[in-house]
Amino acid sequence: MWLSTFPTALAVTVSVSSLTPQVCNWRRCKLKRNVKISRNFEFVISCSGDKAASIGFDVPFPKDYTELLQQAKQATELALKDNRQLMEIEFPTAGLGSVPGDGEGGIEMTGSMQLIREFCDLLVISEKATKTRIFFPEANEVKFARQSIFGGASFKLDYLTKPSFFEDFGFTEKVKMADRVKPEDELFIVAYPYFNVNEMLVVEELYKTAVSNTSRKLIIFNGELDRIRSGYYPPFFYPKLAALSKTLFPKMETVYYIHNFKGRNGGVLFRCYPGPWKVFRRVGSTYLCLHQQESMPSLKEVALDILPSA
Repeated sequence: MWLSTFPTALAVTVSVSSLTPQVCNWRRCKLKRNVKISRNFEFVISCSGDKAASIGFDVPFPKDYTELLQQAKQATELALKDNRQLMEIEFPTAGLGSVPGDGEGGIEMTGSMQLIREFCDLLVISEKATKTRIFFPEANEVKFARQSIFGGASFKLDYLTKPSFFEDFGFTEKVKMADRVKPEDELFIVAYPYFNVNEMLVVEELYKTAVSNTSRKLIIFNGELDRIRSGYYPPFFYPKLAALSKTLFPKMETVYYIHNFKGRNGGVLFRCYPGPWKVFRRVGSTYLCLHQQESMPSLKEVALDILPSA
């Protein structure tokens, strides 16, 4: 058993505010000393509604990121026990009530990197750390990770793409994934592959060449895959990316998921494997469960049908 089977304490977190200020090519962003990732929330969470009889598993909405990571860790362990090979974990990093874009892009990614480190420390036992390979979108980010949040860690850090001479125009150098993988690798974690459209195509290559028909597992962590699911990328211009909804995504289990909806009919779509998909309404400091089902509803269905009618 290469995963921890009992709850463990969170590893000491490297705060963004403790890092040396520097201008960083990683995502062409500037790392600022005074930036801090908010970790504390004051609201109390509760949930109402019937449990899915066929599942019999119920998890409340997390009250903070500490509880979130424990839930995500336990959900992943259950999915691994059920031999799920391709998994997705998705949640906001600028606050549990935030949506993509609420935080500055580079800060959100740094927050994701920090949360990935904590998640890996919870999930992977020390004896298996060297058999866990974490892929970041670009080679520059690997260097940043080693010098900061992943400093001293035994995990193998790697990248999906390399910057090219025309990086400022969105071009990157293709990396052959078969060359990045080592025979001893058992678990791959892919960190936020959404900035460049080519990154998810490389993830598909990784799955096909190094995971499919093997005993290895792959987790996509905060990949914003809803962009592809919702048709954000027009199939006419991005046919390969759009095709992932029919080729790669059906093989994937979403083991942990939070998506917030703002506005008058705001709410949350939530799932913790193996439980049902739930739609919550925020009422003051409480989250009430309005609807649940076993399959993932589309974001359009939640926004236009479920939340307004509740």
